[in-house]
Amino acid sequence: MEPVLAVNLLGCSRRRSRPLTRAQQARRQRVVDAAMSLGLEGGYEAVQMRDVAARADVAMGTVYRYFTSKDHLLAATLVHWIELLDSRTIPATGPGRPPGRAGPRRPRPGFAAMGRQPRLVAAVFTSLSSPDLAAVGCQQQITRLMEGIITRAIGEPQPPDPSERARIIGQCLVFGPGGGGSTGGPLCPGSMTSWP
Repeated sequence: MEPVLAVNLLGCSRRRSRPLTRAQQARRQRVVDAAMSLGLEGGYEAVQMRDVAARADVAMGTVYRYFTSKDHLLAATLVHWIELLDSRTIPATGPGRPPGRAGPRRPRPGFAAMGRQPRLVAAVFTSLSSPDLAAVGCQQQITRLMEGIITRAIGEPQPPDPSERARIIGQCLVFGPGGGGSTGGPLCPGSMTSWP
């Protein structure tokens, strides 16, 4: 039987002959949680596979069953973190949006929370430079997740030029709503009526 591409609990793809069971997903999540905890405590260098296995209360082989390398594990941790960020972002309209609170989604508070965890942020972003193919798969998943968050945050109409969209989002993340710093500049979505 040819292996199928199974999307695991955190969205990073890996060749598997069958999907993970609930028990396997729970074990895998414990491994991710352990890596996140170690990264919070000591950054990239503190995330050692043997320590992850011990903290997750699994065998070393179990860690390597789900993750090809430390970089793959940390990249999957970032995917998980971004998924949590996205799930906590209030939609611009529709179900889940408080009545009378129209406007774009606001991902900035979640990014601010990331900023309060500098060791973990450094660890997961260091993993993104890895040539490990599984980590690269996570990088691609992160790109898709971020594009979705950004697209929903911008709302309609969206700027047609991706570089313009990236510039506006970067400015919003740095300066916040209505901010352009002391120089003024474009405002973040929600305080604008149309794109420049």
